[in-house]
Amino acid sequence: MVDLTPYPKREKEGEMGSLGNSANSKAVHEAGEDDYDHHKHLSPTHQQLDAGALFVLKSKGSWLHCGYHLTTSIVAPPLLSLPFAFTFLGWAAGIISLVVGALVTFYSYNLLSLVLEHHAQLGRRHLRFRDMANEILGPKWGRYYVGPIQFMVCYGAVIACTLLGGQCMKAIYLLSQPNGSMKLYEFVIIFGFLMLVLAQIPSFHSLRHINLISLFLCLAYSACAAAASIYRGNSSKGPTKDYGLKGDAESQIFGIFNAIAIIATTYGNGIIPEIQATIAPPVKGKMFKGLCVCYTVLIITFFTVAITGYWAFGNHSEGLLLSNFLDDGNPLVPKWFILMTNLFTILQLSAVGVVYLQPTNEVLERTFADPKSKELSARNVIPRVVSRSLSVVIATTVAAMLPFFGDINAVIGAFGFMPLDFILPVIFFNLTFKPSKRSLVFWLNVSIAVVFSALAIIAAIAAVRQIVLDAKTYRLFANV
Repeated sequence: MVDLTPYPKREKEGEMGSLGNSANSKAVHEAGEDDYDHHKHLSPTHQQLDAGALFVLKSKGSWLHCGYHLTTSIVAPPLLSLPFAFTFLGWAAGIISLVVGALVTFYSYNLLSLVLEHHAQLGRRHLRFRDMANEILGPKWGRYYVGPIQFMVCYGAVIACTLLGGQCMKAIYLLSQPNGSMKLYEFVIIFGFLMLVLAQIPSFHSLRHINLISLFLCLAYSACAAAASIYRGNSSKGPTKDYGLKGDAESQIFGIFNAIAIIATTYGNGIIPEIQATIAPPVKGKMFKGLCVCYTVLIITFFTVAITGYWAFGNHSEGLLLSNFLDDGNPLVPKWFILMTNLFTILQLSAVGVVYLQPTNEVLERTFADPKSKELSARNVIPRVVSRSLSVVIATTVAAMLPFFGDINAVIGAFGFMPLDFILPVIFFNLTFKPSKRSLVFWLNVSIAVVFSALAIIAAIAAVRQIVLDAKTYRLFANV
């Protein structure tokens, strides 16, 4: 028998307005079941989902669909920066950092899922990260901390995907037209048009087929990158392999924390509750299966690319591994191979970008749509198209205007991905389940929170330092 006793109401709970509606309005008891269908069989007084939850976060998916969403959100083109991170760490520290990142994130994502399942069984299924923070930490944490940093991280990821997509398009263009006159911002705008179309897909669940293709694409470009690295590493004309750390002691220390920030951001997600919200009830155990799908792909791609890329190029590894396959614009591997690898990367970037648009879409839908009207009614379609198009136009403009956005994104990652993915999950678990202070779980969680809080602060300082060092090269709409 499932306990449907409501939680005692918090003071100021009303401050969250519609943010709490999805959690409070969808409980229904089904004998012998562990969870509740929060879209069906509800009385009129309970069916009060806001438009963001009703239209964007539909709970219709399976654990396999969840695996597709997780893979697209984590196993993305930033993994091509892992050999570069190794240049600051060396072999031993680099591999250890990869292993620790995999273990800690898999653990913390599962803790977050268990907390979500627990609240669902008590009749308060949370569909958004800020809903969880509102319930567990209090309304102000959800409104003024978790909500804003999640928005910054996700919208920053959309801008970064748009910029990287433009850079990959420019790389293809320069292969065919070495003296071409088109600028980077023009390719960013072209990629922005692709994002503009994909942004109109109504719900997160609707992306399941795109994200299945995305899963195969990340395997494809990772295999291509690894194969090209092995080819260059074995070539007599390949680069001289040097695995020593570059720079003076200060640069090396900051480089280590910069590398940790890169690896943490590569493992980052930031939207676990929103992905779990797409699962049809009962949700128990489904997220774990989805994470197993994701981490199978992750281990294959992350470790293969990081190890082969660093083995081939050593401390000459570029910020994006694909750049190592060109020497002053001349291809070091067959031209068609570089074109194919960049094409796979561009296509997956579009899927990653639209996944990270979902929290923004949910906010826009909640603000402008009417939950009492049909999803595809003119009343909802017109504001949806206008608001989503405007959000993509803004992201594309920022990407075109600030081609150095990667430096800014490192700061956002340190302040955003680390708290959302490493720190808050263990805090939520300890506050929800209250494990004994003598237990291993309690102290493991406390240790993770303390260590990664310190790393987040130091990584943010290192990222700000890098911005200061690079500031003299910054120019709006620069053709880099």
